[in-house]
Amino acid sequence: MYSGLLIILLPLIAGWLLPFRQTALLRQVNRLLGWMVYVILFFMGISLAFLDNLSSNLVTVFHTALVTALCILLCNLLALRWLEKRVPWQHVHKQEKLPSRLHMALDSLKLCGVVVIGFVLGLTQWPLLHHAATASEYALIFLLFLVGIQLRGSGMTLRQIILNRRGMLVASVVLVSALIGGLLAALALGLPLKTGLALASGFGWYSLSGILITEAYGPVIGSAAFFNDLLRELMAIMLIPALIGRHRSSALGLCGATSMDFTLPVLQRAGGNEIVPAAIVHGFVMSLLAPILIALFSA
Repeated sequence: MYSGLLIILLPLIAGWLLPFRQTALLRQVNRLLGWMVYVILFFMGISLAFLDNLSSNLVTVFHTALVTALCILLCNLLALRWLEKRVPWQHVHKQEKLPSRLHMALDSLKLCGVVVIGFVLGLTQWPLLHHAATASEYALIFLLFLVGIQLRGSGMTLRQIILNRRGMLVASVVLVSALIGGLLAALALGLPLKTGLALASGFGWYSLSGILITEAYGPVIGSAAFFNDLLRELMAIMLIPALIGRHRSSALGLCGATSMDFTLPVLQRAGGNEIVPAAIVHGFVMSLLAPILIALFSA
């Protein structure tokens, strides 16, 4: 029952245990991690093309993704607004001009294109493509190993994480409210509660959640997880400038795991340098929890 959990956790822990600190090496790891994401999403698209009753399954994918995204985002926003009223975030930063949100959104949508290319190729039903699922498993193990190295190389210590109160507060609220949203989505969709919790545990890290959940639940739920978390990131990019002035916790919380990498420049430009430590801590905690919780709920 827990073999899937071990397959996810062992390479992650192995990567974490390697004390790599060289900047050049970590840069290469990040580049390789980016390529591995494209490879595995390509395999995910191929697997989707091999489904029986393809048209009805595609409807299921997008319906599941939309309902899940709506439930999680609403729960996140309500909980983060409650946090802002209980513990206001005082600041004096004036918002700067932001980079093109359309350009950033297109960067995210490129990954959708990779899934589509894999899907179209899979429709050819070439015999060699039947090995895509096995190849995806090996690629996933290597990707998780790289994720472990990346998290260790971020330089975050336990002391730094604990001392940044705002980052930890936002992460805690996002964690609890996202899981509640996942439970509500599971009830609305008629899915097992553990499936809803797994869908909610990606925290916007669509490239990882889609891959891990595909391995556990198959390409339909895995693709739904991918589009659910992709929607989260796109919503964060669009809403950060509108929220950052009066609702900084909401702007940060919507970014989920991406607040330490992809959406960090947007947060910094909109919210100033003072938001950066909280964003890095929040993103680090979410990035660490995502594969562990998905593994736990998928076991």
